[in-house]
Amino acid sequence: MKISKYTYLILAVSLVAFSCKKAFLNRQPSTAILEQNAIKTANDMNDAVNGMYAAMTSSTLFGRDIPLIGDLLADNTYVSQFNSGRFLPENNYTYSSTNGEAYEMYAQAYYVILQTNRILTATVPASNDVSELRGEAYIARALNYLELVNFYAHPATVAPNDPGVAIVLTPTNSNSPNIKPARATVAAVYKQIISDLDSAYLIMPVAGTSLHPVNSEYLSKYAAKAIESRAYLYEGDYANAKAAALLVVGKGGYTLTPATSLLAYWANPGPQTDKLETIFELSQTIITNDSFDALASMYSQSNSGYGDELVTIDLDTTYKPTDKRKALIITADRGGPVLANNKYSNIANTADRDDIKIIRYAEVLLTLAESYARTGDETDALGVLNMLAQKRDPSLVPYTSTGAQLITDILNERRKELAFEGLRFFDFTRLNLDIIRPQQDDSAPSIGEVPVGNPKRIFPIPQAEIDANPNMVQNPGYRAN
Repeated sequence: MKISKYTYLILAVSLVAFSCKKAFLNRQPSTAILEQNAIKTANDMNDAVNGMYAAMTSSTLFGRDIPLIGDLLADNTYVSQFNSGRFLPENNYTYSSTNGEAYEMYAQAYYVILQTNRILTATVPASNDVSELRGEAYIARALNYLELVNFYAHPATVAPNDPGVAIVLTPTNSNSPNIKPARATVAAVYKQIISDLDSAYLIMPVAGTSLHPVNSEYLSKYAAKAIESRAYLYEGDYANAKAAALLVVGKGGYTLTPATSLLAYWANPGPQTDKLETIFELSQTIITNDSFDALASMYSQSNSGYGDELVTIDLDTTYKPTDKRKALIITADRGGPVLANNKYSNIANTADRDDIKIIRYAEVLLTLAESYARTGDETDALGVLNMLAQKRDPSLVPYTSTGAQLITDILNERRKELAFEGLRFFDFTRLNLDIIRPQQDDSAPSIGEVPVGNPKRIFPIPQAEIDANPNMVQNPGYRAN
């Protein structure tokens, strides 16, 4: 990995290697500070942090690929037989070490990390604003490393000492010496993730600042703990996952959306300023959006979208008719009746598109319920599970399950609640479960069973990275095509 010229080299290469995907390429955000200019003041740092957020919205990262692939590799969605040619390798698990999505996601995540490193090592006079902005950068770095280690390495619950991804914590630019880091272990990457999130929590003011007031489009003190609860859950550390989730529940001030307002909540394209449900989402404004490459475009069956990604019948049938979440799956026509995701409905609203929800209060509650159950507190696990489930379906008879059935019920509620947000695949990986993908008659070629031993359950390290860095090792089962 030639980190010093990494951003510019890897994006330039992608112009040649993936010319058919020019729209996927991240452009220098208008709010970013150029690398040759030092971050000297809080306002400079604010510009750099806003540029960091803009880079995270890229369609090759959180703006589309991460949330879309996280459902497509599992059992929630599939690619229609009538498609635009996107995500076909993921639909059939046929990607190689030169796969475009794997390459671009990796490149963009490290681009964001290199931006956070510049922010975190800048020498700026101390203030509440600076503490807030540094905290946001810590969280962003942790979040990107969490995605990298989950997509490109074996799960921490299975092989913590296997190669993870390279940890780079120093700022680099085009005048820096090239560095060629090796992959740290999965456990080491998680240790860094937790360290960054703890650092953010310690320094960030509870109420935000004048530069970044508390609203869902900025990372916040309790967003650090919410993401930490996810990281601990993925690591299989249920005691610490519970502790982090309890801090969010006890002190974060978030509330669940009432059943009668759920559709309106998802139809709202803007940020939440009242701590309703959304803990962190990435803004998709008229200036910062992914246009036709947005997540919504992949799902929308309107003339404004590609509509390639459809919903499996298997997922739809998990919802009872009285469950308000069922209305977020609609029937459409694509050479015949199909099921479509309507969580992202503002594709035609060019002034304010759907923000990308990264973490919601509902996820924290489900993490808490699972952590309670796995640490022997089934009473509290049921209490939290029923609070969420009955908020979505007021007619639901409360769960009374115990033991393995309680865990199954929690995982099923995770599937129903977090569908189309990119988390389903990682429940299979962290729990080391075979993936059974429903086979739809109208699907593009699709693999049905993905056992735990299938090497394609982790993405390849991009071949360009392997070629540039002799210290980088490839994941098993990949070679250049």
